Amino acid sequence: MTEMTKELTPRRPPGRRRSPHTPPRPRGRPRARARAGPAGRAPPPPAPPRPARGSHGARPRPAPSSPPPRPLANMALVPCQVLRVAILLSYCSILCNYKAIEMPSHQTYGGSWKFLTFIDLVIQAVFFGICVLTDLSSLLTRGSGNQEQERQLKKLISLRDWMLAVLAFPVGVFVVAVFWIIYAYDREMIYPKLLDNFIPGWLNHGMHTTVLPFILIEMRTSHHAYPSRSSGLAAICTFSVGYILWVCWVHHVTGMWVYPFLEHIGPGARILFFGSTTILMNFLYLLGEVLNSYIWDTQRKPPSWQDT
Repeated sequence: MTEMTKELTPRRPPGRRRSPHTPPRPRGRPRARARAGPAGRAPPPPAPPRPARGSHGARPRPAPSSPPPRPLANMALVPCQVLRVAILLSYCSILCNYKAIEMPSHQTYGGSWKFLTFIDLVIQAVFFGICVLTDLSSLLTRGSGNQEQERQLKKLISLRDWMLAVLAFPVGVFVVAVFWIIYAYDREMIYPKLLDNFIPGWLNHGMHTTVLPFILIEMRTSHHAYPSRSSGLAAICTFSVGYILWVCWVHHVTGMWVYPFLEHIGPGARILFFGSTTILMNFLYLLGEVLNSYIWDTQRKPPSWQDT
């Protein structure tokens, strides 16, 4: 009986016997071991917990994001237009105050038109008047889809660009540079102290100083397409020679030179001076062309006429 009981009792498979000092395994669900990833890497981090649902079982909505900022390209047009209007009004004020001055030279042959400073003021006022007219036409025709209005607008823009390239920039820079160079050397040669009794200081700077920053601001705020170099140089040479002939004609009629320093130099020096001024005008035209290309990088991407 005892032998039969031993045969029916299941035997433990041969193997390692448990040591009497080994603690017994805890009962219950065995704990899962963290398996290492491939090549011994650490296991991936646990997934983030899901957001808690609200009282009605719906997930909380994220906070609404702020709307993207509006582009500033169209907003920058209004200050430029207002700036052109302000410059135009300043030139009109300067011209009105200058014409209101009763000077002896204004009563002689040629009046104010024999001075290049006055001619330059008229050029700048007409140029900025065309700029303001172009801005108004651009605002009225934008989005209309009228081909005829767009064609007329292109012609107006071409006139504006031509006038800046040929007259406004070279003549304006020439007046400012030559006046202050001669003024620093000897003011009696170009602007005698007697004129201080007629022309106030602010008006003098309005005629001979602010012209340069105004024209540079215009070049920076709006792209201008220059004409071909040959036609541009021909136009500025025609203006220079025409004004020199006009000055000589005034001297022939009145017997006096428009500018006092021409009285103190000989005929050869006058010819050299007139030739140098013509060359300087051509150089200023090329300088304006290079400056316009540098500001707007026209060789890489020429702006369209609609960007004015």
